[in-house]
Amino acid sequence: MNLKEQVIAALKKVYDPEMPVNIYELGLIYDCAADEAGQVALRMTLTAPNCPVAGTLPAEVERAARAVPGVTGVKLELTFDPPWSKDRMSEAAKLALGLEDLIPIARLQRR
Repeated sequence: MNLKEQVIAALKKVYDPEMPVNIYELGLIYDCAADEAGQVALRMTLTAPNCPVAGTLPAEVERAARAVPGVTGVKLELTFDPPWSKDRMSEAAKLALGLEDLIPIARLQRR
């Protein structure tokens, strides 16, 4: 795995305490880049600007990235543009939270 993939794997171990889904699958990580020198740039958001973990989650994300062997520095940008929506979530996250049906409604209506 390259450094970016290792950082993403580490971020998948960080969970929003209000949801049983990791922050990567929730779509809170907008961008992750790593250069040859081990510098990592992360761009992330929260589910809402007034999120209860706004003061702690970004620091937890930064710590997780810094803990990856080979990472020499982390620059984390917190943004609310574009605003987060459930459309950013992976299909697995939507299923875990009960936001997606296993059988789409349209298929059921054709029967």
